[in-house]
Amino acid sequence: MSPWAGAAAGMVLLISHWVAYEHGRSVELAQAGQQSAERDSGDRLAEVIGERSARLEEHRSADAQQEARVKGHEERTTADAGAADADAAGQRLRSDAAQLAAAVSCPSTDTAAVARGETATRAAMVLSDLLTRADARAGELAKAYDQARIAGQLCEASYNALIK
Repeated sequence: MSPWAGAAAGMVLLISHWVAYEHGRSVELAQAGQQSAERDSGDRLAEVIGERSARLEEHRSADAQQEARVKGHEERTTADAGAADADAAGQRLRSDAAQLAAAVSCPSTDTAAVARGETATRAAMVLSDLLTRADARAGELAKAYDQARIAGQLCEASYNALIK
């Protein structure tokens, strides 16, 4: 065997080992790249699912808040109608009280009866005025209470829609 043949055989052996090493390295890099791509794909999928879930929750919350606003508007409309009815009833009551106060006086020739009639008329007018003021104030308080109650319920419903 010639010295060149031994060197050539050593060279062939060295090149075959180097080719095997490079092949193994390229296979390893390809597997690592595939694993990385699979992991990234899973991460993206989880992100998309999370975003979709968050959007669905936002829509549910917005729908619940809109429903609460509609219900609050309906309650305000009902309360306003009730207040208008109460105002009309109060106006009738005040009118009846004023008519009663005007009717209390009785014309007479007896001066004592006339004086009693004037006193009764003044007392009836004072009571009628007190009734008018009390009824007006009660109407204002009822309206304020209704508005505060409805606003509180709307706030509570909106809050509950956010935390559910």
